[in-house]
Amino acid sequence: MEKTDLLIIGSGPGGYRTASYAVQNGLQVTIVEKGQPGGTCLNAGCIPTKCLAHDAEMRLAASTLYATAPPLDFTKVMERKEAVVGQLREGVRALLSQPGITFLKGEAHFVSAHVIEVNGEQIEATNIIIATGSRSKMPPFLKEAEIQEQPADARHIVTSTGLLSIKEVPQRLTIIGAGVIGMEFASAFAAFGSEVTVIEFMKECLPPVDSDIAKRLRKTLEKRKVTFFMQSAVKQIVPPAGKEQPAATVVFDRKGKEQTVETDLVLIATGRQPNVEQTGLETAGIGFSPKGIAVDDNMETNVKGVYAIGDVNARQMLAHAATFQGFRAVNHILGKKDFIRLDIMPAAIFTYPEAACVGKTEDQCKAQDIKYTTRKGFYRSNGKALSMGETEGMVKVLAGEGGEILGGHAYGAHAADLIQELAALMNRNAKLEEIRDIIHIHPTLSEILQDALI
Repeated sequence: MEKTDLLIIGSGPGGYRTASYAVQNGLQVTIVEKGQPGGTCLNAGCIPTKCLAHDAEMRLAASTLYATAPPLDFTKVMERKEAVVGQLREGVRALLSQPGITFLKGEAHFVSAHVIEVNGEQIEATNIIIATGSRSKMPPFLKEAEIQEQPADARHIVTSTGLLSIKEVPQRLTIIGAGVIGMEFASAFAAFGSEVTVIEFMKECLPPVDSDIAKRLRKTLEKRKVTFFMQSAVKQIVPPAGKEQPAATVVFDRKGKEQTVETDLVLIATGRQPNVEQTGLETAGIGFSPKGIAVDDNMETNVKGVYAIGDVNARQMLAHAATFQGFRAVNHILGKKDFIRLDIMPAAIFTYPEAACVGKTEDQCKAQDIKYTTRKGFYRSNGKALSMGETEGMVKVLAGEGGEILGGHAYGAHAADLIQELAALMNRNAKLEEIRDIIHIHPTLSEILQDALI
């Protein structure tokens, strides 16, 4: 039986970056992947969607400059996306071929708490990290098999993975869910020329983002002719029925009244669910539920030496969260202290314009009876934003009674970069009076954040 210091199941951002970090710190690592290196993020998530978001943004910028959108070559858009994914995938393969890492292609199954079977061979590991990620979550009226059983040439329902492999832009696209995935695709495909409709159960889009920012972003997308039905529950999707009914019909309840939308394609964007099946967690005695694997603050499960990171523990379903949870797990294995603040987790939504957030929202402060002040800065009064033609946007900062930063939220060009700066300052417990004295380059968008804090 082969033995290793650390075995990692899954090669997404949590898996492959953790493997590299562990090797740099002297551990021998085996990493197992049943799909493509890079996981969902690289192959069917973060990276390909950002390729589409970029091309959509360029198209909108061109239409602003020349008063009309240039012809869209969607084939080239998708070819560029595949080229980017392919290049990065090869980079991950190279990273996983470095000395000290053994990469195995296959499915991993627990034989016992510290023994894994892959391709009929057993491996004993002193420590194991489960990084099996997540998949699209189906709404109550739909089963995953119903999507998979559709004929490829007549597909009318897709998940985000399926939408990233389509050949033509749908004339009408209906998106169920106004979270990050739904909003990013709504923004991109509206720019590509689709008639986009978004149906959302909640009162507002993007629950992790401050409702003030989320509402402003939604209104901006509405100006680009994206139609939103909020507080609406989808009941069923009626498939096309030949020439007499060539379109699918989405049936939903809105405030007690049944409504319908005809569409050429439906995107299911109702969230993600952890991949906790098929690895034999029960055999190893690892505690889990459909909501994810239970872990402590070191990402360790109830079984000593077995950890779970990323989407599979469902704490924070973000690629960078998986990476730093992996670093925390390795540090715990090594007995090494770190300064990772997993409670301060910035996040971005790559719509046009961008949105980003870190820390508490105003609604959370109110619900938790936290005393706070609100400070805002606006793109329309910033020289760099005006020169870029990006005047739509706002930065909102929440500060506590002692000047501590409770949260930051933004929408507008490069919102993620502005919030990242705030996240860095929050990690060092910077107070308002300290941040005010930090000199910012002129002219830059970062001055919007500075203006908000003065």
